[in-house]
Amino acid sequence: MFSEVCQLVAVFLFSTCYVICKQHSRFSSDPVGAVGINFNSTTDLAILDELLRTYDRRELPTTHLGVATIVTCEVDIRSFGSISPETMDYEIDLYLRESWIDERLKKKTLSRNLDLNDPHLIKRIWKPEVFFPNAKMAEFQYVTVPNVLVRVNPSGKILYVLRLKLRFSCMMELSSFPMDLQVCTIELASFSKTTDELRLIWAQRSPITLFGNLKLPQFEIEKVNTSLCRENFHIGEYSCLIAEFYLQRSIGYHLVQSYLPTILIVVVSWVSFWLDIEAIPARITLGVTTLLTISSKGSAIQSNLPPVSYVKAIDVWMGACTMFVFAALMEFTVANFLWRRKCRNKNPQLSAASCSSGYQNSSYEMWSHGSKSLT
Repeated sequence: MFSEVCQLVAVFLFSTCYVICKQHSRFSSDPVGAVGINFNSTTDLAILDELLRTYDRRELPTTHLGVATIVTCEVDIRSFGSISPETMDYEIDLYLRESWIDERLKKKTLSRNLDLNDPHLIKRIWKPEVFFPNAKMAEFQYVTVPNVLVRVNPSGKILYVLRLKLRFSCMMELSSFPMDLQVCTIELASFSKTTDELRLIWAQRSPITLFGNLKLPQFEIEKVNTSLCRENFHIGEYSCLIAEFYLQRSIGYHLVQSYLPTILIVVVSWVSFWLDIEAIPARITLGVTTLLTISSKGSAIQSNLPPVSYVKAIDVWMGACTMFVFAALMEFTVANFLWRRKCRNKNPQLSAASCSSGYQNSSYEMWSHGSKSLT
């Protein structure tokens, strides 16, 4: 009886092990067979290694065809830094996407797109030699890994993505400052390949993309235009791309920091019109103080601007405010002079000092008489 039970248990265990092994064998041959996709990364990388054995990265993808290689470019702007009118430049953090067709890497046996971010492997593939002609400074992002990606499609389409931080020059026209409209550009051009070998074009859909609700501190982006261009040098003609940003300066900051304070300073200078004509120290102090204040305010505004040779709108405003304050100070001088001359004409024997003291004494007597009448 005991031996029969042992035989049944042995048969059950053997059957169970057989079923498990068959299931494991089936899933090993189809790792993701539940969704009908067959990804084999090891095989795909082996195919890529085989393609790169005879690959020459110095040769353009279309050299054997005798035509120029067309590279499609896109720019995804992650952040748009503040535009400095003093140095006439601005900073941008962007993703540069370039795509082209390379028949040498076309392999239908690849099961999926291959995303490569190994710098040593990426160096083995041909990439467009482009640069930014109007860039003052450029930084490649390394945190936390090198921000570079090459995607190889089975059809031979290559996508090359870089993340860069750049500082571009922007030559500004400040004659209407701070109510000006500026046009800043991003220029992208071929460095070593002429138009016979390499042509750059913008993507048809969204060549320039602004990330989310991208806003600038002092400007509003009205529109973005893209265009193609060609640069002619003595050694050949090179393909280039231009993206133009139309930026309208916001008046809010300058309204609070420049226009409103200067208006108040001018109004304060007019307080001297209601002071006594003989209140010489008070009127002189008020006039000189407001004049120095408006001058220092103008210097503070000019310190953030480049020393241009033409007149700006803010210069006209500050000049008008300075003239109003200076005119208020001159009004007191002229009024005091005319009053003293009138006093000497009425009493030729009195000097100017006597007229002044006489006016003060008469004013004091009038005030004393009024006080006595009240009591």
